[in-house]
Amino acid sequence: MSLSERLNEDMKQAMREQDKFKLSVIRMVRSSIKNVEIDQRRTLDDNEVLDILNREVKQRKDSLQEFEKAGREDLVSGLQQELAILSVYLPQQLTAEEVKTIVEETIAEVGAASKADMGKVMGALMPKVKGRADGKLVNQTVQQLLP
Repeated sequence: MSLSERLNEDMKQAMREQDKFKLSVIRMVRSSIKNVEIDQRRTLDDNEVLDILNREVKQRKDSLQEFEKAGREDLVSGLQQELAILSVYLPQQLTAEEVKTIVEETIAEVGAASKADMGKVMGALMPKVKGRADGKLVNQTVQQLLP
């Protein structure tokens, strides 16, 4: 079952269960997906849907940090619930140790010798960890491991 089909099925299930919060979150994500499909005049594949889900999660995480700084606990709890719903559709995230191992392997593959080679490393690395690791963590790990 594709990611889009899974979202549709979960939306129907949320309707049956009358879970209005989950329904609104899924509808919001489906709306984002549909907007991109309309813009590109084609149906998106799972990788593209995953990109949209990652973007939605990132937006919510950024908002969550801002609301926590502002002391808006009422908004923080809602965003945490939204993140919990969205995280179900994302692949299992890599741990920091797994990211470090993949970064070390990629540095050896491309023969990077200094921080000047960071672009080559990131270019080869990002497709390997796409959707499974936070880009910020990957970037920091590469910077730490390059001399």
